[in-house]
Amino acid sequence: MFGNHGQLFRLSVFRSADTAQQFLRQCYQQLQRDDAVQRSYANCYPFLYYLEHGQNFYAAAQQAPLSIKPVLLFYGMVQLLKACLLTVDPDYPESTSVLAHGVSARKRKKQGYEFLDDEVKIQKNGLFAHFSEKMFHVKQEAGEKFRMGTLLQRIGELHETFFLLSGRKKTLSLPVVHTASPPMLAIPKVILDHYHMSLSRFVQYLCEEGQGKRLSFAKEEGEFLYFHIESPLSPAGEGPFLFHLDGTLRIPVKKEKTFSLPEIHAHYLLLYNLSMISRYETEWWSELLHSYPSKAYTFILEFLSVSAEKVPLLLHEYLMRKFLG
Repeated sequence: MFGNHGQLFRLSVFRSADTAQQFLRQCYQQLQRDDAVQRSYANCYPFLYYLEHGQNFYAAAQQAPLSIKPVLLFYGMVQLLKACLLTVDPDYPESTSVLAHGVSARKRKKQGYEFLDDEVKIQKNGLFAHFSEKMFHVKQEAGEKFRMGTLLQRIGELHETFFLLSGRKKTLSLPVVHTASPPMLAIPKVILDHYHMSLSRFVQYLCEEGQGKRLSFAKEEGEFLYFHIESPLSPAGEGPFLFHLDGTLRIPVKKEKTFSLPEIHAHYLLLYNLSMISRYETEWWSELLHSYPSKAYTFILEFLSVSAEKVPLLLHEYLMRKFLG
């Protein structure tokens, strides 16, 4: 699903100013900007520098001790997001209001604090709301809160751990029938019971609200509902699917708002909170890393490993779809 698993930074396609300028001009012309040529020249070097700076953060994170890894991964992601933003917002950053993180963490209680129950709150302005709207056309509500345990469930690779620790399956596997033309996605019919939907409502939900016109209903046969994959599904796009690094697909058994958000959002919010904890909650953070007091340690460790590889791939996917038109 992700194509080659090479890191974003191994690709040479964006490494020259000429290529970056032509790419940005193409993006701005699609936005019908009269100043597409001028803005593409002005933004080509910032675009390259954001990518390079992101590369440096991720390279440093590979060698860094676990205690500071969240900080490096968060700021590496921020730099890559800024490069992506330049493809859809020629004037970025137009004001200082978009430079803040756009998220806040609640004041932590010293006794009884549990990371999985912790929350972050969305701010009216800042990078989070800006990239949500500009890149994914998702309007964020100021004051909305997201729980860490729920956000972790948005990361497909963590579901095996959820199952091992809770004994409850939170996702269903989705086989792809590659022999069909076009290929078909097979979804277990039991999903209708989980979502409390009729077949017609589920088809509408999946084909119109989920992956847009990428899917169309094919047939109901046996224990599965089959959908034609009209165009490649987007790992960087909206839900409700969970995309794994190994190319497999899953669907959550609960229809929650978190799963309708692009996965990038979950990585951003989790990394933001973990970076804040790493910087400002040193005592709790150090105790977690050295005494392993709760299952949160397992999820954090696994999440950081997955995020270090997956965020560059998701944002690479985003850029390449634009580059290839």
